[in-house]
Amino acid sequence: MTAVPGGATGLDDRSRASSSPFPSPTTDPTTAPGGTPMYTLTDVTKTYRQGTRTVTALSGVDLEIPAGQMVAIQGPTGGGKSTLLQMLGALDRPTSGTVRLGDDDLSAAGDRALTAARARRIGFVFQGFNLIPTLTAAENVETAFADGSVPRDERRRRSAEALASVGLGDRADHRPAELSGGQQQRVAVARALVTEPAVLLADEPTGALDEATRDEIMDLLEAAWRERGLTLVIVTHDSSVARRAERRLHLEDGQVREVEAAGQPRG
Repeated sequence: MTAVPGGATGLDDRSRASSSPFPSPTTDPTTAPGGTPMYTLTDVTKTYRQGTRTVTALSGVDLEIPAGQMVAIQGPTGGGKSTLLQMLGALDRPTSGTVRLGDDDLSAAGDRALTAARARRIGFVFQGFNLIPTLTAAENVETAFADGSVPRDERRRRSAEALASVGLGDRADHRPAELSGGQQQRVAVARALVTEPAVLLADEPTGALDEATRDEIMDLLEAAWRERGLTLVIVTHDSSVARRAERRLHLEDGQVREVEAAGQPRG
């Protein structure tokens, strides 16, 4: 089933507001290599074995996501949302079909190339925060540089800037147990953004939060999208979250369909 890329409003707006709390990326993330879409999925199928059964998580998915678009994905539990996000995040390969990030075929890439894509091009935010309890907020953000490609002093500087950008500059030395749920998710957002990725993938980022904190986190993610030109993909069960996106997809029984082509534009 084919999902066409609707609602690309604001994709040509390259301006960076001077008042933005987010540092501008060193390269323009709204342009994928060669001017291609950020993601192109062609006839993607993913199956798993469960005992003697074969489970189809994705079934012939064709999907294009333009660079710089904000997309929300909804659907019932077990419908394939997490599997699709794993494909987009270079965490898994399809059983058949192709997944392209820009010009790069993730479905044919080796483990080293997938690791590099995750480290340098994709940021992740999860429902459960995924912070290391024995590390401070600053140290948790620094784990994004685990590949060792960034010198220690620069890691610390960029981590401090990332925490300040999410309003936690004064909580850098606090461990997760000393932070509220909303603050922990802010640390997770800082960790996802500190490497200046082109793509931000969020898996139920507000699922563990109350409504007020949910709105704060969504404001933060949306501000990052607007000011940095990110491609933002959010998996959510919350329709109030999904309605904030430019584009909404529904994933059920392993197949994708469009829900709305237009949400709110970036500009």
